[in-house]
Amino acid sequence: MSSKLNLVILIAALIGIVKITDVFGGATEEQMWAAGALMRDVCFPKFPKVSKELADEIKAGNLPDEKDAKCYVNCILEMMQTMKKGKFLYESTLKQVDLLMPDDYKDEYKAGAATCKDVANGIKNNCDSAYAIFTCLKKEISRFVFP
Repeated sequence: MSSKLNLVILIAALIGIVKITDVFGGATEEQMWAAGALMRDVCFPKFPKVSKELADEIKAGNLPDEKDAKCYVNCILEMMQTMKKGKFLYESTLKQVDLLMPDDYKDEYKAGAATCKDVANGIKNNCDSAYAIFTCLKKEISRFVFP
């Protein structure tokens, strides 16, 4: 029940952010981090082997090649509508960048997404796909942010 409530809260918050950005343009950095924190709160309990310290390392861009860490990242990327079933959702990612990223982040994120859009092709495991996408985006985007 708790995860369903968390999901409802996350969806309501994301809708609120989307509606705010419809009026004002790109999200502020504060709104971006708030949306990310909600996603993290939903995914974090699903992977008990991912400690708060490890999640903070991932947030800093350091993703170890470990199953639970990669699956945690997959969960967040799916919530961000960047991935689904191991596939990178390029068009959806561009839309999310427009909605949830501050304006000064958008060009670099779109370029990084274009460079990385095929990096997970042929990878069968969803978590391994998330690892490949995360690693590529981290390499391509100088101000890479992740919840």
